[in-house]
Amino acid sequence: MPSLFISDLHLDSKRPDILRAFLHFLEHDARRVEALYILGDLFEAWIGDDDDSELARTCQQALKQLSDSGTLLYYMHGNRDFLLGDAFARKTGGEILPDPTLISLYGTPTLLMHGDSLCTSDTDYMAMRQQLRSSEWQQNLLAQPLEERRQLAKQLRMASAEANSNKAEDIMDVTPAAVVDIMRQHNCRRLIHGHTHRPQVHSLNVEGAAAERIVLGDWDQFLWFLRVDDEGHTLEKRPIA
Repeated sequence: MPSLFISDLHLDSKRPDILRAFLHFLEHDARRVEALYILGDLFEAWIGDDDDSELARTCQQALKQLSDSGTLLYYMHGNRDFLLGDAFARKTGGEILPDPTLISLYGTPTLLMHGDSLCTSDTDYMAMRQQLRSSEWQQNLLAQPLEERRQLAKQLRMASAEANSNKAEDIMDVTPAAVVDIMRQHNCRRLIHGHTHRPQVHSLNVEGAAAERIVLGDWDQFLWFLRVDDEGHTLEKRPIA
């Protein structure tokens, strides 16, 4: 059976079309596969596992139904849902993977990442990332009431959009040297990540050997997913009605 990889859905109550596409994907594509890997930014913002919104309840129920059907379910933190915790994983029957994680994917060592840590040229973002991933900062945030966290999430999204509008496109992409370095460290020749919203399969060279970097697409006009089995892989897209 194949395994599927998705990222950057940015689920939000303001985008019901994306939610409908996701629920359909879980019910049809993600059934009868070995595993579904969600490599970050499943949600536009995740304010904590105690989120009582309808969006949170709907998604958790659908993901639990998927894991109950026999599909293995794995999550990785993104830059928007870094507060996904163990409670969310338990409720949905999934497992949170560290970033990065090296797996054997049908016999091929494959490195999984969200991808934001590879954007090393964006020094402002890297500094902010370090703060947001701090356990002390996260604990202080989670101690705040839900409504205050919701307001802070809105502020962070607005600040991020404003900052990105003034950045050059290449700064927000991965740094090629960082890609080669992380693949060299993990002794692998395949990397799968999201974050950049630039879906493509890249060929590259790591220490004289052929390698590949597979970038997952974000869900906006299209839904993107990577299908991998023992015969190879395909990066697929479908229009979101």
